[in-house]
Amino acid sequence: MTSQNSAPPAILSVEPAFALPGGQITLHGSGLIGGLYDPPSVVFGESLANVVFAAPTRLVLQVPDGASGYGEVTVATAHGTVTAAASIATLLSESLHPVANPAVDEKSNIYTTFSGPRGQSVPTSLFRIDDESTLHAIAAEVMNPTGLALDARSNLYISSRHDGTVYRLSEHGGLTTYAEGLGVATGLAFDESGNLYVGDRSGTIFKVAPDRQIFVFATLEPSVAAYHLAFSPNGNLYVTGPTTSSNDCIYEITPDGMVKPWFSNLGRPQGLAFDLQGNVLVAASWRGQRGVIRITPEKKADCIIAAVGLVGLAFDPNNALVLTTNYGTSGAAFFLPWNIPGYINTPELP
Repeated sequence: MTSQNSAPPAILSVEPAFALPGGQITLHGSGLIGGLYDPPSVVFGESLANVVFAAPTRLVLQVPDGASGYGEVTVATAHGTVTAAASIATLLSESLHPVANPAVDEKSNIYTTFSGPRGQSVPTSLFRIDDESTLHAIAAEVMNPTGLALDARSNLYISSRHDGTVYRLSEHGGLTTYAEGLGVATGLAFDESGNLYVGDRSGTIFKVAPDRQIFVFATLEPSVAAYHLAFSPNGNLYVTGPTTSSNDCIYEITPDGMVKPWFSNLGRPQGLAFDLQGNVLVAASWRGQRGVIRITPEKKADCIIAAVGLVGLAFDPNNALVLTTNYGTSGAAFFLPWNIPGYINTPELP
């Protein structure tokens, strides 16, 4: 009779099926190690993975830094080799320092930052990545750019957590001051009426009307990092802001400023966005998993993209994901085409 450890390896599932370099994924199957003292060799493309945990029926892997854009993981033991689908995001650009969601315009241009430590000036703090993945410096002097948002006319709005100012960069490159006196200004989001919401991480969500009048919209517990904002399809504002707690939440704020916790048990929740099905996608930790956590309107959660150091995410015009991370020694932006089995981020046909 053939023992499990002498059988060829088999992979039954990969969880999650999507990852960024540094993220941890789990392979479930059989014969995944050759023997008690015979660990497997696991590669993504030609990059060797770090095996965090190994058992005949389960492997926990850290995606290697060199993996980018690969669609397969291969396990080799003394008794055979097996390959399974596992999509790794494609590196767009590194040597960045994003601290919030990127912004993506209708032409698929991606805007991100080199934010730097608060109060420290850097030679270039704003960047654009075009649809050919070329990085362009933006000649706009903004100290510690943090939140980014685009209006209906493709003007880019940038918050500065250094001076509490929101700047507006026109599509022609002109930089002007849009609103001032907004505390430690971080996350930005527009509602359907053109009001701009600004998260002051010391505890306030401001509302800036199109005529630039400023109102206090809501108050929350202060964040140790930043507020991140996104509007849901029903018009409510959702906010994250990691605190000193190990059990942070996503807040839901109604149009009249009523605040309530919407989903708890998250570790350091940061950037968030809504997909076309109304699910929240948030950069956070949940039940020991780190990366992008998907939360349905019924508040069912699962980790769909493994990642570490993730700070932001945004959908491009084709509903693919752009993700920004500060993992490792160099922050980076990644691209991930969306093709999760049983979960396609496209509108349902009538």
